[in-house]
Amino acid sequence: MRSEKQGWRIGIAIAIVLAAVAYLAVSGVRSNKSYYVTIQELHAMGPKAYTRHLRVAGNVEPGSIHRSGTKVNFVLVENANKLHVTYLGEDPPPDTFKDDSQALAIGTYDHDGVFRATQLQAKCASKYAPAKGQQPGAATQVSSVRKAPRTTVN
Repeated sequence: MRSEKQGWRIGIAIAIVLAAVAYLAVSGVRSNKSYYVTIQELHAMGPKAYTRHLRVAGNVEPGSIHRSGTKVNFVLVENANKLHVTYLGEDPPPDTFKDDSQALAIGTYDHDGVFRATQLQAKCASKYAPAKGQQPGAATQVSSVRKAPRTTVN
């Protein structure tokens, strides 16, 4: 009889621990989830835009970057749509974050119409573009690579 009661207690304890782990996993996934939207979709979201963690991409408008320590204010442009962004991350912006670069801001949209980014990713589009007169995807010739001399074994 005693071992039967102890078995039930252990079973209940295991069920409680599993329920707690499941709850923490689900709540953790919800808090880290972010939606990718275009600038146009962000403006059309209405009040929903203020309650969600979002990812917004666009090109950095030339001349719009203003730095103050790790804080950076800039404007993202997508077609005719513009979005004012304030980056408040702990790390400085990437080296590739420059005028006309493609950028992805991750954060929240505020009631004042400014996107508050906590993460920022950027790449310089011209750096990855093919050279003038070359087709995209064409192989480039590398002149600094030398072939090793062939040796034969007798």
